[in-house]
Amino acid sequence: MSDGYYDTAQVCTNGHVITGMFASSPQFRKKFCDKCGAPTITNCQNCNSPVRGYYLGGGISFSPYTPPSFCPECGRPYPWTEAKLKAAQDLSDELDNLTPEERSLLKRSLDDIVRDTPQTTVAATRFKKLIAKVGKPAAGALRDILVDIASEAAKKVIWPS
Repeated sequence: MSDGYYDTAQVCTNGHVITGMFASSPQFRKKFCDKCGAPTITNCQNCNSPVRGYYLGGGISFSPYTPPSFCPECGRPYPWTEAKLKAAQDLSDELDNLTPEERSLLKRSLDDIVRDTPQTTVAATRFKKLIAKVGKPAAGALRDILVDIASEAAKKVIWPS
């Protein structure tokens, strides 16, 4: 049985996947995203390690490629994770149905929602309680921003179905 390997992915800085097979399928490469116009990257901007793409070989079949939120070599968030986290924080500032203290608590909870830490379940539970106060449109907007970067543990607490 041959060993598999990760191809390199190309993702725009806003998180749109260009290709999960940058090295093995050069015909799909793009300098800029055709969805938003942002530049694309293939390497971590902190440590220069390749962004992990599809796993090739080893008898594993393809599933839709989702870019990772964090670099597995240096642990830093990728630009799309930072951008979505910032958007969620900015939206938190706009929520009228929360007190300033609740908005601050919501923003602080976001860091643990995107990471799988011992505080993730606590943060996700807090987040769920707070977004219940803001109404469905705002809660839906926060969900749209966070769904791709939230940890699996947080998703199970916040959006169980």
